[in-house]
Amino acid sequence: MCLIALAHRPDASVVLRLVANRDEFHARPTAPLAAWDDASGIVGGRDLQAGGGWLAVHRRGRFSAVTNVRDPALSAPEDAPSRGELVRSALEADDLEGWLGELADGDARRYAGFNLLVGDGRRLWYLHRGRDRVRLERLAPGLHGLSNAERDTPWPKLMAARRGLADSLGNGRWPDDALAPLADAREAEDARLPDTGVGQALERRLSAAFIVGEDYGTRATSWLEWRADGRLTLGERRFGPNGTSLGEHRLTLDTPPPAGGTGA
Repeated sequence: MCLIALAHRPDASVVLRLVANRDEFHARPTAPLAAWDDASGIVGGRDLQAGGGWLAVHRRGRFSAVTNVRDPALSAPEDAPSRGELVRSALEADDLEGWLGELADGDARRYAGFNLLVGDGRRLWYLHRGRDRVRLERLAPGLHGLSNAERDTPWPKLMAARRGLADSLGNGRWPDDALAPLADAREAEDARLPDTGVGQALERRLSAAFIVGEDYGTRATSWLEWRADGRLTLGERRFGPNGTSLGEHRLTLDTPPPAGGTGA
């Protein structure tokens, strides 16, 4: 996952809304949104090469998502496990806070750089594994965004995704208005490009919310709505080389109502 915007409102009738894009090499084998055959209760897309995921939920009432951190100066062990396995581990952990604490205390450094989101509807955690530090925090209610740097780093595509989500919450056109910025293939102006050490040409290409390419690009656009009564809806649009549409799928699950999410 490379771009996420979310609205966390634990005391509202809808406790979580989220939209996201996954960018990846088109040759990497992937399974679409579905229940995982070998992991009872998990639903999401799946990386068939390493076996993990990028955005998934558990029917018992938990969601998780991960993005890579783009920093060529960030060192990782040569045998670093896939960051996608963090999604499954987060969903299956019996002691979630204890597991997150172990990551924050050092286990996160076994992986290349990442941002991890984990939530149970009422609580939402964010863990950043960067070059110089590992940071775990409980996110406050509100709008948040993630790309391939730290939370809410003001990259143009992240700010556009947050605005689109805010607009959809204000005008009731969910998820359409929230998804529209994620379909934008325009590149940012050079003056607004971040510098993550990959060179200006690649920075320019990666600055688009929706990346179009023959070998690499946006593979999936996802959205999630989790209501206080436990009703959880997932959607996914899939894409092939050069942005070719490969279809859309939606699933609705009944999960335990998140504690505290009963307001309007």
